[in-house]
Amino acid sequence: MRELADRPEEVPAVFAERFNSGDAAALAQVYEHTAVLVPQPGTPVTGPDLHAANRRLQKLGVPISVRPRHVYRNGDLALLIVDWVIDGTGPEGQAVYVEGTATDVARRGSDGRWRYVIDNPFGYVIDNPFGTRAQQLLTEETPEPS
Repeated sequence: MRELADRPEEVPAVFAERFNSGDAAALAQVYEHTAVLVPQPGTPVTGPDLHAANRRLQKLGVPISVRPRHVYRNGDLALLIVDWVIDGTGPEGQAVYVEGTATDVARRGSDGRWRYVIDNPFGYVIDNPFGTRAQQLLTEETPEPS
């Protein structure tokens, strides 16, 4: 499995590889300990809630693909605008399609590796017809796939 990112523009690819591995612990390493995830607008989560939201998406059983659009770096901080999509057939044969454009912040740690500080997967929405459905997938009330 790929090491954590040496450069901010590598963070989305590291995230995708670890997400697609199905290894929740490996995915958790892509985040700083106090990182914030915004699974739906106005509802930031941290710690166990952050990891639970990511696990729900991993349990869909469909890989994520990412395409960084912009990376703006200032010293040890970086703003990343990343298009992403989860598209395929789930383990029960169901069609799965979730997409978004993330507005994320990454920071270089004392070990030289870049991790997410803020992960806002739906932070750049312009008339996204899939935004509402995608946000529902990340909420605690959404039943997990069986």
